[in-house]
Amino acid sequence: MIINLLPEGKAFKGGIKLGVMVIACLVTIFSFTVFNNAGLSFPQEASATDPHDQQKIFDRIILTWKENPATSQAVTWRSPVRFDKSVAEIAPAEASPDFVKNARQILAQTSPLKIDNKFIYYHSVNFTDLSPSTLYAYRVGNGDIWSEWFQFQTASNQAESFSFLYFGDVQKNIFSLWSRTIRAAILESPKARFMIYAGDMVEHKNNDREWNEWFSAGGWIFAMIPSLPVVGNHEYKKWKDKKRTLSKFWRPQFTLPQHAISGLEETFYYLDYQGTRFVVLNSNKKLEQQAEWFENVLKHNPNHWTIVTFHHPVYSSALNRDNKKLRKYWKPLLDKFKVDLVLQGHDHVYARGRGPGEVDGPVYVTSVSGPKKYKLDRKDWMDRTGENIQLFQVISISGTVLSYKSITVTGEVFDAFDLVKKDGKPRELIDRIPAE
Repeated sequence: MIINLLPEGKAFKGGIKLGVMVIACLVTIFSFTVFNNAGLSFPQEASATDPHDQQKIFDRIILTWKENPATSQAVTWRSPVRFDKSVAEIAPAEASPDFVKNARQILAQTSPLKIDNKFIYYHSVNFTDLSPSTLYAYRVGNGDIWSEWFQFQTASNQAESFSFLYFGDVQKNIFSLWSRTIRAAILESPKARFMIYAGDMVEHKNNDREWNEWFSAGGWIFAMIPSLPVVGNHEYKKWKDKKRTLSKFWRPQFTLPQHAISGLEETFYYLDYQGTRFVVLNSNKKLEQQAEWFENVLKHNPNHWTIVTFHHPVYSSALNRDNKKLRKYWKPLLDKFKVDLVLQGHDHVYARGRGPGEVDGPVYVTSVSGPKKYKLDRKDWMDRTGENIQLFQVISISGTVLSYKSITVTGEVFDAFDLVKKDGKPRELIDRIPAE
């Protein structure tokens, strides 16, 4: 409907401006009515958003784990406004769309986070009492407005073959240049069961734009393939507050296991996945305190394989770097309990080997997935090295064999090896480095 505000046949100098103002008022009234009917409330810090534009209502949807991957799945998302309630629905996935009739609804936990003088609302649900080895569909919303349906599969409760992805530092030019890394990885290994990020997902810990780039690069991938995030030094790096504290985004956007070391909540944890124990450590703070917990986790480990990941390398591979405290507090435990593989970041180069003078120790890997690059400090213990290259890693475990591939964003295999582990025998490392 068009309203003529001018006298017929006469020109009015301010008519255009007046017309725009009236239209703006009508749009505002309409928007308020629609949002009010959808169950939305408006704190002063939040701005109205078209409720039918669901991608703007619910974003940064990401799967992580808080408990057993065979029987649970955590999901976190956010919205620009506070709802009367935030919920997720879940049902066993079926080929028929009628699966939605069997969906059950779970109330989310919601917490506000102030960003650039506005409040954003983070929501999380931990789906529990799930069946192992089962495909589920889920969606998030407020009961009236919903995201699309996504799918995920729970782990088996027994040792079975699987693959996962491992990424080194992302950090800079995230949407521009890291997008191709994660997307190439999914095309290469579409059945990967989860993804490990070895820290430094962004350059500036509290920069919402950079975190938006990270989530935009992964998009729906994050909502369907669970993530194991590792905290890096850039998630702690001094920001505008001049303090070396954890990113304010970390805990609201990642729902993770919590363990009892004050100040390190949701930054160190472990998970068992189909016969492999994955241990995530925080190499930024309280290394000695974590060592006691770490030893207990390794001592009471019933799994055939053990993989540990943290940000700073035990043996640095970039110039003018050395992490002596890691070798003091954590390396003796890696050796004592025969950890198989250690996945690291920080150095923005590629290096793989067993460490100086090691014959049957863990295989140490440092990799980089983003475009930021450092100068390699090549050492004799390194079996394979590289610099100025973007990589992702596909790691597969089947029985007594762990198969590892490091692949460039353009699809070439850059490094590969098999680790064979049989009871009562030393681990056999079989290099499969491609011929150059």
